[in-house]
Amino acid sequence: MPDEEPVHNPWLLFIHSIPPKPDYLRAKIGRRLQRVGAVAVKNAVYILPRRDGTQEDFEWVLREIAEGGGEAWICEASFVDGLSNDDVQTLFRAARDADYRALAEDAKALLALLGARHAATALQARITSELGRLQRRVNEVRAIDFFDAPGRAVVESAIGNIEERIRQRRKRAMPATRPRAADDELRGRTWVTRRDVHVDRMASAWLIHRFIDAEAQFKFVQPRGYKPAQGELRFDMFQAEYTHEGDCCTFETLLARFALDDQALGALGEIVHDIDVKDARFGRVEAPGIEQLVTGMSLALDDDAARLERGTPLFDALYAALAKKARARGRDRKRGVRAMRT
Repeated sequence: MPDEEPVHNPWLLFIHSIPPKPDYLRAKIGRRLQRVGAVAVKNAVYILPRRDGTQEDFEWVLREIAEGGGEAWICEASFVDGLSNDDVQTLFRAARDADYRALAEDAKALLALLGARHAATALQARITSELGRLQRRVNEVRAIDFFDAPGRAVVESAIGNIEERIRQRRKRAMPATRPRAADDELRGRTWVTRRDVHVDRMASAWLIHRFIDAEAQFKFVQPRGYKPAQGELRFDMFQAEYTHEGDCCTFETLLARFALDDQALGALGEIVHDIDVKDARFGRVEAPGIEQLVTGMSLALDDDAARLERGTPLFDALYAALAKKARARGRDRKRGVRAMRT
């Protein structure tokens, strides 16, 4: 008689017993289990799908319980009767939908603030700061949304609406743009900037090469008293053709002046702005990490051309990630509109 195939166990059960003292331990463990996305199937029995990382999540909670004098066990499980896999997935979707509903209420409150007449000035910093926190919380819930709860599309649609409203408001407040030069007038130009390039000049050079002048040559100079040669274009320096305008960094100025209406480039511009201008206007969660990477390149490389070369794959990858996110958000926005209509 052939051996029976092993039963597939798609779930991890976490069974635990916590001592009555100290008082705070039970609440602390409850928060830990909630943070890793576990749901209760019965008192002191929690469940997670058996996936990469979920067992490790349970193991950390187990260690904390053991250090507090309690006991815990992690089991691989498959339901035979009473609960089906569909039933358990429904529990997870319900838990995440509750999280998404709370986030949707916060998004609704932010949209109301954006509708206020004075939102463009006094409330702008508060709105962008709260939007950054909201995005971080959505990312945290998304990480434990194992079965694609429908509430996610509604929240992401609302966040997309907020970002678009902020973008449109900011676009209206930007200085009037000058006409874009014809493509043949820009091909193969020498673009001049200050020495010791950092994030705005690195990102702007990437933008120029990728979207404005594919044959661009870059020159790095001491800015004091520099007189541009015939055909040279200056950026991010005093009296440059392309530099900070109003409260926009050079990257944002280039986007506006060359009419580069691309959501991913707009998001990248917000990251560069937060790092370069240091006003946390957009509260972009990516900004601190990108700043550290750019600072590391600057410390490791004295040569400006080498910094641009090293920065190119960084900004290529960042743009690709932001473009993918923008496409996904567009799809989620459509699903969210359909969900709200139904």
